[in-house]
Amino acid sequence: MIWGFQQVAMKAVAMDVAPVMQLAIRFAIAAVLYGAWVLWREGPATFLDGTLRSGLLIGALFTLEFLLVGEALSRTTAAHAVVFLYTSPIFTALGVQFLPDERLRRAQWVGIGTAFVGIVIALVGPGDRPAVEWLIGDGLALLAGAIWGLTNVVLRRGRIGGASTAKTVFYQVALAAPLLYGYAAATGQTALVWTRPAVASLVFQTFVIALASYLVWFWLLRHYLTSRLMLMTLLTPLFGVLFGALILHDAINPPFAVGALLVLLGILVVNGQLLRQRVD
Repeated sequence: MIWGFQQVAMKAVAMDVAPVMQLAIRFAIAAVLYGAWVLWREGPATFLDGTLRSGLLIGALFTLEFLLVGEALSRTTAAHAVVFLYTSPIFTALGVQFLPDERLRRAQWVGIGTAFVGIVIALVGPGDRPAVEWLIGDGLALLAGAIWGLTNVVLRRGRIGGASTAKTVFYQVALAAPLLYGYAAATGQTALVWTRPAVASLVFQTFVIALASYLVWFWLLRHYLTSRLMLMTLLTPLFGVLFGALILHDAINPPFAVGALLVLLGILVVNGQLLRQRVD
């Protein structure tokens, strides 16, 4: 529910603070807090444990994912952005196909195919289509979902997988904050209008999303099967579409609704089979 609301919160104040700038601010604050925590717990040798290289890779992927999310929210609706972003389990499934403990079965390939049909329908299906700018935004959100899926695979295989949860998050937010701010400055997106909604949104994004939820998420990734968590994240786009329609009055046209349902069905099949395979 929290993750489904975050895109809506960002979109709601986009006229006051550009989405990319919102992300830079929230990650900068989070980086200071996470960095202080990690240094206090692990001391000066905290980055000499062999995790630096894979940590920087995770951070780069994280930065790219949220750069794409920020630009997507500037071009399309929050409802569209959250659905396409949460195609990430499909890309995670494709990535873990190369891991020895999570091979895909025939039914899972059917699920992946179903999800991709849904993506095509949601993007370019028949009926009234939004402006080209919206279509570009949808594509950027979809690409962000692919990057997120790849990040989950790297987290499973890299040395960073053995690091503490706080350090894993620190690598990501510490790299994302300056890079996203640099991008915002280069593209003229640093203007700030400190309205009450903008401040409330940034507080929510920083302390609830970037601090609390990330710690919980990466702790879960270390203690549960990736596919099991991806199955649970099916609820996120549903909440995102609901909040977008209720709060931002996002229009949900029939092609997008049908495509989104096919995407969710495909993800359900893929991750349901992964769970069954785990039990077997």
